[in-house]
Amino acid sequence: MPEQPRKIVAVLNDLFFTVKINESAKRAGFPIVFVKSEPDVLAQAADKPPLIIFDLNYSGVDPLSLIRKLKSGEETKSINIIGYVSHVQGDLKQAAQEAGCDMVLARSAFSQNLPQILKRHSGV
Repeated sequence: MPEQPRKIVAVLNDLFFTVKINESAKRAGFPIVFVKSEPDVLAQAADKPPLIIFDLNYSGVDPLSLIRKLKSGEETKSINIIGYVSHVQGDLKQAAQEAGCDMVLARSAFSQNLPQILKRHSGV
């Protein structure tokens, strides 16, 4: 029996991107879980997902603080973290990279490359 892919975690509240990510994950056959609070992110991170996606503009959590926390934790530092921002937010992109975000993309590039991103980080 083939190994089941581990769940990808997405931290956002934007309906457009929630639908887009969910549809891409379904088409690719990858389980995904959407979370909206820091305790939920940390609980999901304990399962060592292959990827956590952050909307770096999501105000329900402090994405930069949470990324720092994940990257400094012994159990969670190896989790791949991808964030996306508006293309004009160069300062936020830089801050996210400094916090430990493995990749930061403009929203349009993230959206366009989502199927490949999910496939690369599927965990199988």
